[in-house]
Amino acid sequence: MKTTDINIRDPFVLAEGGRYYMYGTRGAGFGRKTGGFDVYVSDDLTTWSDPVECFDSGRYGLDREVNWAPEVHAFRGRYYMFATFTQQNGLRGTYALIADRPEGPFRPHSDGALTPDGWECLDGTLYVAKNGAPYLVFCHEHTQIVDGTVCYQPLTEDLRAAAGEATALFAASEPFYVKKPLSDGHYVTDGPFLFRTKDGTLLMIWSSFPDGRNYAECVVRFAGGELGGDFEHLPPLVTDDGGHGMIFRAGEKLMLTFHAPNESLKERPVFRELVDLGDRVALRE
Repeated sequence: MKTTDINIRDPFVLAEGGRYYMYGTRGAGFGRKTGGFDVYVSDDLTTWSDPVECFDSGRYGLDREVNWAPEVHAFRGRYYMFATFTQQNGLRGTYALIADRPEGPFRPHSDGALTPDGWECLDGTLYVAKNGAPYLVFCHEHTQIVDGTVCYQPLTEDLRAAAGEATALFAASEPFYVKKPLSDGHYVTDGPFLFRTKDGTLLMIWSSFPDGRNYAECVVRFAGGELGGDFEHLPPLVTDDGGHGMIFRAGEKLMLTFHAPNESLKERPVFRELVDLGDRVALRE
């Protein structure tokens, strides 16, 4: 099947062994009660296999409501999926799953949600520091705190649990380019993903609605090459209703994938080549 035939949100690509494994939120009902996640496999980012289920959320009691934003990271010889589910307390949180192969099947790995108790959270992503320490970077949802934030917290070496308190980096209303909130007065943070450039600069892409209407792919640059409070907001990469993306390498090319438009059942994965400028990235013209 072609990329244009695939209806998923939050696309995530793992490049492994010359092949591309794409995961995402099933498009039906904005990913609510969809029963899990699929993987699509490609050799060229154009033609893909039919979807193969890689996680059955119903089997493990995780189809209560949302099945959102699966990411798969190779870490110390295993494959770890980080995905958002509705917990028994009704709040959303990011869980870690594990498999021996990119195709799965994945099974629960963490003891419940990795994100803080009592918080409504989503879109956890794995970040591994220069010293090898793992962190979860995630969003504290606007649905609970109105002005959503991006946060990070250390993980245990086996990725089964948090290893410390969460630290908030910034709120969705803070970037210089934000013009207004959504119609309900809320400011959204979605889909953080960390990327290190060729000169060691640490960037984070994330998504929001800076004009109160269109989904956008935003960028943060950290000073010193590590997570922390010394950072700056750069101009968004995408502003025309596309977002929740990630960055990966396809041979010699650096690629950005995201979904667009941000409308249920119309979402499709989009692939755009990036240029690594050392201190930032830009879309290739």
